Amino acid sequence: MRLNSLKPAPGAKHLRKRVGRGIGSGHGKTAGLGHKGQKARSGGYHKVGFEGGQMPLQRRLPKRGFVSLSDGLTVEVRLFQVNGIKAETVDLASLKQAGIVPHGALRAKVILAGKIERAVKLQGVLVTKGARAAIEAAGGSVVAPVADQAAASAGKRAQKAKLAVEKAKAVAARVEAAAKAEPAAKVQPGGAKKAKGNEKAESASGAATESGAKGEAGTKTGGKPRGAAKDSSAKEKGK
Repeated sequence: MRLNSLKPAPGAKHLRKRVGRGIGSGHGKTAGLGHKGQKARSGGYHKVGFEGGQMPLQRRLPKRGFVSLSDGLTVEVRLFQVNGIKAETVDLASLKQAGIVPHGALRAKVILAGKIERAVKLQGVLVTKGARAAIEAAGGSVVAPVADQAAASAGKRAQKAKLAVEKAKAVAARVEAAAKAEPAAKVQPGGAKKAKGNEKAESASGAATESGAKGEAGTKTGGKPRGAAKDSSAKEKGK
């Protein structure tokens, strides 16, 4: 075999269709585009699935199925694959280093598939019940993150509940204090009004006593009242 003798297999290559070369070619005149219309024009374009303006098929049919956004983030690991790792402690980093789990995975789960013949400590990796039993039967141990996360979340929930109870108690105490302070606030304006009324009455009585005292002083000194002075002047004019 020589490089200059290489050629495609028979039938693998086809000659290009030469359109618009006369009616004898079978592709003359309209060049295979038919008569008139948008598709017969140069530059005539329509998007894939366009049906002349009516609702296209891909939109008339209902949507079905589900595609998880977290697909591929959790990877299944067979039990015999864990047996092939030489490290005594198997975690997500060691699985990625061994090439069992891709680097983009966030979690790994060991399932019961195959056998394990040595003691392995599985840490920070999810595990099924059957795989856990097989690992523990071989003398290994499992430290799954599920229990730690559950305990942490339970502690957080308890702390939040405690804070909520304390806030409710504080609000109730404020409401009670405001309810007790409202009657006293209502009584104070009335008492202030009474005090103002008493002050006015006292000022009026004081003015009256002062005027009475002045009148008495005038009579004692021999002075005449204003009304008496006017009467005497009128009598003198009459005379």
